[in-house]
Amino acid sequence: MAETGRGPYGPYGSYGPYRRLRDGLRAYRLIAAMWIRSTMAYRASFAMTAFGNLAATSFDFVAILLMFSQVDELGGYTLPEIAFLYGVVGVAFGLTDLMIGSMDRLGSRVRDGTLDTLLVRPAPVLAQVAADRFALRRLGRIAQGLFVLGYAIAVLDIDWTPLKVLMVPMMVLSGGLVFGAVFVAGGAFQFVAQDAAEVQNSFTYGGSTLLQYPPTVFAKDLVRGVTFVLPLAFVNWVPALYVLGRPYPLDLPTWVAFAPPLVAAGCCVLAGLAWRAGLRSYRSTGS
Repeated sequence: MAETGRGPYGPYGSYGPYRRLRDGLRAYRLIAAMWIRSTMAYRASFAMTAFGNLAATSFDFVAILLMFSQVDELGGYTLPEIAFLYGVVGVAFGLTDLMIGSMDRLGSRVRDGTLDTLLVRPAPVLAQVAADRFALRRLGRIAQGLFVLGYAIAVLDIDWTPLKVLMVPMMVLSGGLVFGAVFVAGGAFQFVAQDAAEVQNSFTYGGSTLLQYPPTVFAKDLVRGVTFVLPLAFVNWVPALYVLGRPYPLDLPTWVAFAPPLVAAGCCVLAGLAWRAGLRSYRSTGS
């Protein structure tokens, strides 16, 4: 097989972008629904794995609580303020991990040649990879993030203006899109590297862990990197510090706090281009 993906759903497809998007969403919905039905056939098992997922992800916040049993502030931030950062990134990343967390399996599909079976199906490859093995148990991570975010909002002493209220769902949605773009770009990289799941996870799961803490505990070079190179800071740091009334370490103008939707859109466009380039470069195993 020379170069794959030249059908209607490949990089040289003849269908318009709106039809491809519609068909992709439909394929994703059907595949995800199939996995959900499979999961719910064993409801007790689902309940236990979802609770286990919630408990496992809670250990990150337990570690923060242990730190605050010894100190009053961390990097100049109180526990409720860090809980706000934690809750926002927890919900944003949890939604992305639920929707397209299976992207890190793409490398194994490239290595064993099973990606070829996706290329011959009448559905966009990205939708099939994203919905593959849709894991409903990941709702536990979202629930845990919502608990922490709810606690933070309840105890924080913030002058809640309508704009600040609207920024909370904006951060969650924009942050989810930024993480989604990182997942897709990481998947595109696996077309070339073939065994780069851990590299991808260092930017997705690792980035999520990084953003749980305030930027003041990190070196400024790292803060610059996640602001101007891989803009994970726009998931929660930049907009959340505006809500909290805190200055950003890099002394950015105030209007940057409202830029996450634009940053997310730009990241999605770049990730889409990377995905198309990766799919073009794919060669079958020939087996």
